[in-house]
Amino acid sequence: MVNNDSSKVTGDLKSQKEKSAAQLIKAKKELVFEHEEKEKRAAELIVANEELLFQNEEKEKRASELVIANKELVFQNIEKEKRASELVIANKELAFQNEEKEKRASELVIANKELQFQNEEKEKRASELAIANKELQFQNEEKEKRASELIIANAELAFQNEEKEKRASELIIANEELAYQNIEKEKRAAELMIANKELESFTYISSHDLQEPLRKIQLFANRLSADESHNLSEKGNGYVLRMNDAASRMQALITDLLAYSRTTTSERVFVTTNLNTIIDSVISDFREIIAEQNATINVVSDTVADIIPFQFRQLMYNIIGNALKFSKPDIAPHIIIKSAIINGSDIGSQQILSSAKYCHITISDNGIGFEPQYKDRIFELFKRLHDKETISGTGIGLTIVKKIVENHNGIITAHSDLNKGATFDIYIPSS
Repeated sequence: MVNNDSSKVTGDLKSQKEKSAAQLIKAKKELVFEHEEKEKRAAELIVANEELLFQNEEKEKRASELVIANKELVFQNIEKEKRASELVIANKELAFQNEEKEKRASELVIANKELQFQNEEKEKRASELAIANKELQFQNEEKEKRASELIIANAELAFQNEEKEKRASELIIANEELAYQNIEKEKRAAELMIANKELESFTYISSHDLQEPLRKIQLFANRLSADESHNLSEKGNGYVLRMNDAASRMQALITDLLAYSRTTTSERVFVTTNLNTIIDSVISDFREIIAEQNATINVVSDTVADIIPFQFRQLMYNIIGNALKFSKPDIAPHIIIKSAIINGSDIGSQQILSSAKYCHITISDNGIGFEPQYKDRIFELFKRLHDKETISGTGIGLTIVKKIVENHNGIITAHSDLNKGATFDIYIPSS
């Protein structure tokens, strides 16, 4: 029984082995067939590659005709040749390595697609190049037209350049003159800055260091007169009186010098002003003296001008003050102030712009006057026409007046005869 079972098992195993062997033979045949098919495909691919190589050579010939436009494509074709040679080697290896052949075959398919795409791109670029050549031809024709126009324009420019060179040479001469003038102006400006600094320094010294000792001199002189006059001789009291008068004159001189320095160093801020307001203010300052001398001041003015108010007030103060100071004994002063707007051409002075409008201010009096030859000297610093013992003064008042007029870009003139009064004419630009 056991023997029968074992023989049966042995028979089954044998039959299974035969079946397996038959299946292996069949599988081997299939593998051989597949291997043969792969070799056929590899051979076909080699033929296809040879055809592609031939086509590439033809394309390279065509590409050489478009050298300039297809430099990049040449480089790409070289790369393709490298890849094609690699594919040839890969196809030979496919005979031994089936898996590698399949991979390389798929890569070759992709490469062929890329090559086809690149060929299409080449054709597109060739057509674009043809269009570009037509455009270049049109542009060249346009350039020729413009070149002919430029020849005419260049001829005109050459003429203009000659004219410019002539003008440039004239400008060089003018610039040299201007440069020299500017250097001179800079020198004068530097000198003026130094002078202004010296004036500022002097102003400080005058307002602090000089006036304080004067005030003490006057204080002690007044105390001597008040407290010690009975202990002094008549001659001593006379000395004290003369000392006090000298200190007063010195203080007046310092005050006038300070006023003069301010006309030079102070900021010039012009304000449109009715001159009547300035004149009325100055007359109000002199009301006691006017009443004392029984003076008459007639004002005929309703003029508006651009002025530096505090400086113009100083101007009117000095001129009206002089008219009251230099009046005739026993004759009441009579002062007439007029103003009007006139044309510069009516003034007749080289310092005046004939095309501009000017405010003309006239101040006349019936005082002692001065001789005509002194009409310019009276405006000079510290120049006096009268003895300081007879008529007090510092010789600065009219110098300040002239400086203020100059600060207003104007001019001032004086006319007089001895004992026949004086007239001052002031011209400043109208607002």
